[in-house]
Amino acid sequence: MILASPECTSHTCARGKRERCDDSRNTAFLVLKFIDHFEPRWVVIENVVHMKQWERYDEFIAELRKREFKIKEQTQDAAWFGVPQNRRRLFIVCDRNGDIPAITPVVGTVKLTAGDILDTCRTWKRGPLDNGRRALPTLERARRAIDALGEGKPFLIVYYGSDAAGGWQPLDRPIRTLTTLDRFGLVEWDNNIPTLRMLQVPELRRAMGFSDDFRMQQGCRRDQIKVLGNGVCPPVMTSIVRQITSSFRDTLIVPRSIARHAIPEFVNSCEIKSLMSMP
Repeated sequence: MILASPECTSHTCARGKRERCDDSRNTAFLVLKFIDHFEPRWVVIENVVHMKQWERYDEFIAELRKREFKIKEQTQDAAWFGVPQNRRRLFIVCDRNGDIPAITPVVGTVKLTAGDILDTCRTWKRGPLDNGRRALPTLERARRAIDALGEGKPFLIVYYGSDAAGGWQPLDRPIRTLTTLDRFGLVEWDNNIPTLRMLQVPELRRAMGFSDDFRMQQGCRRDQIKVLGNGVCPPVMTSIVRQITSSFRDTLIVPRSIARHAIPEFVNSCEIKSLMSMP
């Protein structure tokens, strides 16, 4: 199986009116080289939904079909899979040997919200919302939220970047899509005074669906936020892998080091033998 996420920076609407880079978009065709080399049964390709508007998208799909894949293109929202974030992404699911099921969320999946990702009050340093230096658009966004919710209610504010939904959101729904920018701030209240702090890496990890024991060992805070914004939500990919391999009953031979870290649901769906001679 190959899981691939070609560059999305010249597909996404987050790029705005900036010029698109063909070299970036053409990284999708590099996936074909890995397919030709490894000859996998399954391939799952993830990208922003705007990839389908790319002028070479049909050509790319045709190249996958030439390699005798059955293909199903599906758009999934991470929030459907228990991730506390609305993150719509295109998944191109390919199988050489069988029909591809429609990927569906697990029945009974708990719906999480932005409030579920937050650390307890006073875990992180915060300061006055209106500190005399705050940009006017930021204060205007906060005022719209306070007018809608009333004083004393916490909310998220879009601190960087444009936003067509008023620049804020309540905590009782999934957070809007994370990007590579340090984008979201939390407004709380201290003695009837609104305060502001930016969301921190542990909170953004939860927003992507990573567990609390997941650790990011490399990079500064800015680097880690960029990595998370470029990521694929683990619960979504786990569910896709589980569902497309659910009828697979052949023995899979994998190195012992890989078997130790295999997805539990996948381990339960087929027999995995570790070769003692492999690292």
